[in-house]
Amino acid sequence: MIFSTVVLSSVLAATSAALPQVHQARGSPTTTGSSSSTSASSSASASSSASAGGGSLQIVNNLGSTVNLWTTSAESGDMQTLTSGGGTYSEKWATNPNGGGISIKMSTSDSQDSVLQFEYTEDGEKLYWDLSSINLDKDSEFVKSGFSVTPSDGSCTSASCSAGDADCADSYQHPDDTNTNSCSTSAQYTLTLG
Repeated sequence: MIFSTVVLSSVLAATSAALPQVHQARGSPTTTGSSSSTSASSSASASSSASAGGGSLQIVNNLGSTVNLWTTSAESGDMQTLTSGGGTYSEKWATNPNGGGISIKMSTSDSQDSVLQFEYTEDGEKLYWDLSSINLDKDSEFVKSGFSVTPSDGSCTSASCSAGDADCADSYQHPDDTNTNSCSTSAQYTLTLG
C-alpha cells in the first residue's frame, strides 16, 4: 500500500513537472463553425486578461468528426466545440493564476479520457510550448489522421505527427520526454488536426 502511494505520487509529480509554467492571465477564446462564427468565453479562472505578447493559437479541425476542447489552467474551462471539416477555435495566450502552465485538451468525445494536448507557458517575450499524446489513445482519430503545429515566425520550430504515427517524436509520449519548443509570444500558431 505504501509502495503504491509512493509510485502514484511520483507519477503525478512527473506529469505535473512536464507542464510548462505560466506568468500572465488568459484571453477570451473564439470558436468558429464551417459556415458560421460565434464567440464564447471559457474562462477557467475569475481573473482572465489578454496577454501583452499579442500572439495566439488557432486550431483547425479538418477531421471528419467534431472535436471538443477545454482550456485548463487552475481548473478546466467550458467545453468548446469545433465542427468537422474546417471548424476553428482561436485563443490568445493566457496564464494560470496558480503559476502552472495552460493545457488545451482536445477530444473527439464529450469526455477528457483520451486527449491530445497543446501545452504552453509564457515567460517574458518567449512562449514555451509542446504537444502531448501522453493521455491519447493510440487508435484515436488524431493519431489516425495526423496533426501539426506551425508558428507564423519561420525561425521557430514546427511540430508534425503524420497520419498513423502513434509514437510521434514531435509529441510527448512520456512525462519525461524533451519535446518542448520555444518561440516569440508575438507569433501566431496554427494547430491543424487532420
